[in-house]
Amino acid sequence: MTSARGITYADPEQDDRHRDIDGVLWVVCAGSATGGTEYAKELHPDRQCTAMDLLLCAGCKLPAARNKRGMTWILPLLDDATDTVWEGVQTAIPPVCEVCADLAPQACPVLRDGHVELRVREAEVIGVRGTLYPRPGQNHSPDPDALVLYDSPDLPFVVARQLIRELRDVTVVHRTPGPHPIDPRRGDRHPTHAPPVTGRAPRRVTDSPAATKDSRSATGRA
Repeated sequence: MTSARGITYADPEQDDRHRDIDGVLWVVCAGSATGGTEYAKELHPDRQCTAMDLLLCAGCKLPAARNKRGMTWILPLLDDATDTVWEGVQTAIPPVCEVCADLAPQACPVLRDGHVELRVREAEVIGVRGTLYPRPGQNHSPDPDALVLYDSPDLPFVVARQLIRELRDVTVVHRTPGPHPIDPRRGDRHPTHAPPVTGRAPRRVTDSPAATKDSRSATGRA
């Protein structure tokens, strides 16, 4: 249900169970939240949110690998991406542990199409991706794949399915090209991450007290 205050589930108990500490409503999704080989595809919302929130490996739920250069992320390769493109990238893909960092590129068909291994010293939770519903009086259809930042007035009107972090202080460890890398300029970029907008500084959380008080704000620093 949608009101001037935002979107809610009809059942108050269900609504309460599926809101996070920031008051964001999350999708109710059936199926298993266990791991699998398609690590870089869109994950079950419960699995994705838990791994991204706690900085756990989505493959095995162990803590993500880290060293003095930061935490390990493995992302699908963007076509013609230079090393600087990865600074400020916004991603829904959680970090990886040491074991899965070796296994995931071979096991996951998305990563086999090209991937990059990063070390990241800062990874702030900046918002969510999900279905953004129109406000009362608006006639447009819901946006099923909206990125909504925590400082956005649209936040009460989204039903989230992915937690998004912005990666900063990034070191590229290596790039492994594949036969069919994804070109964001063609409009077919991978749905789980996107490069920063050219010419703009990375977008930051500006008015979310909850997001700056808990461990999700600017965690990922080694």
